[in-house]
Amino acid sequence: MKQIRIPKRLTTALVNSLTAGVVPRVGLEHIAVGRKAEVASILQDMENIAEGGAAFRLITGRYGSGKSFLLQMMRNYAMDREFVVADGDLSPERRLVGTKGQGLATYRELMMNISTRTRPDGGALETMLQKWIASLQQEQMQASGLRPGDPALHEAVELRIYAVCNEMQNLVHGFDFAKVLAAYWKGCKLEDDDLKAAALRWLRGEFPTRTEARKELGVGVIVDDDNWYDYMKLWAEFAVRIGYKGLLLFIDEGVNLYKITNSISRQSNYEKLLTMFNDTMQGKAQHLGIYLGGTPQFVEDERRGLFSYDALRSRLMDGRYSSGTRRTYTSPILKLDMLSHEEILILLQKLSDIHAQHFGYETRLTDEQLVAFMQAAVNRLGAEELLTTREVVRDFMDMLHMLHQYKGLSFEELMGEREQEYAASVRGRKSGEKDELDDFLAEFEL
Repeated sequence: MKQIRIPKRLTTALVNSLTAGVVPRVGLEHIAVGRKAEVASILQDMENIAEGGAAFRLITGRYGSGKSFLLQMMRNYAMDREFVVADGDLSPERRLVGTKGQGLATYRELMMNISTRTRPDGGALETMLQKWIASLQQEQMQASGLRPGDPALHEAVELRIYAVCNEMQNLVHGFDFAKVLAAYWKGCKLEDDDLKAAALRWLRGEFPTRTEARKELGVGVIVDDDNWYDYMKLWAEFAVRIGYKGLLLFIDEGVNLYKITNSISRQSNYEKLLTMFNDTMQGKAQHLGIYLGGTPQFVEDERRGLFSYDALRSRLMDGRYSSGTRRTYTSPILKLDMLSHEEILILLQKLSDIHAQHFGYETRLTDEQLVAFMQAAVNRLGAEELLTTREVVRDFMDMLHMLHQYKGLSFEELMGEREQEYAASVRGRKSGEKDELDDFLAEFEL
């Protein structure tokens, strides 16, 4: 089979990211294996969103099981299908709601990472607005035969902008949103960089007070902790009106909500999540998809997880007929299992080829050696329960680097050394445990 040549830029990103145990932003299609049912389900969501629907999904799985990988891969698929995407990780400083601006911090993170196919690395906000205005100018020039710079063209474009904005004024905060868009157009028309910058700051949620916003833009509200999600719904509507198919939000590390120690604060975040769930499921939001990644504990723990909040538990728990070995991929929760051994083997083959391409050598590892590596990983103590895809990949990349760096070292020698070291460490642990037990029992007399 002819090997696909991958650009050096992509192989560099893949090798560096996978060696460090993080998900690469680009080139994911070259290492994707399995997850067909999950991907097909999310692609169906995208079709529904493009038609005016909405979606909410929780992607759950243990650390290292591939949640972030799936979210990143679907982000790239969405951009290829003309969606606007925004992604961000939750943290102690970024939540859905907070008393110290943590919700607004999440909005700012999403807006900083807003991306399109032509601007896939984030920061696409201004590019989107410029593209929209340029397309309006082009339309008006073709429709009326006006030339660039003609005052009549500016008036025609302004009318079209207000027409789009008027459609959004019926939505919550739509009037103020429309006013800011009009201010941005005015800044473009008058070549007023300060006015344009002020409009962009407002749209990114960077105005600290209403007073300052009123002074610079004539708008009496700002994006804050309480209303940021309403503006995300507005962005979804606006994205469709300027030629995209919708807005998808990819939010990872949902476990940080589970880690909130204050129960009232944690419940407030779960209430906001319930609002998002209801809006998307009941049709209150349009052209919007929300995908949240988290661990099973974050969802299923009945003391602190989502299931501790009865309104979410009743909506998210499995139905009577889909539990067990059979499951439906249309439910709000997508549970990621460990990849099968066959799928991991295919992944190792791809990684071996990519490593060889990147460093410019012929692949030396045979299929039998890949199987031996996989078998060694699976045979380790508790591997069936504890082994994750991330750990397998990191160990494999480490082995490839060693074999490339030490030319005289064979696969069998390296594997033999490592397995002997592992066996010795296990024996050492068991011996230590036995000694401790002997010492403990020696204190007793019969």
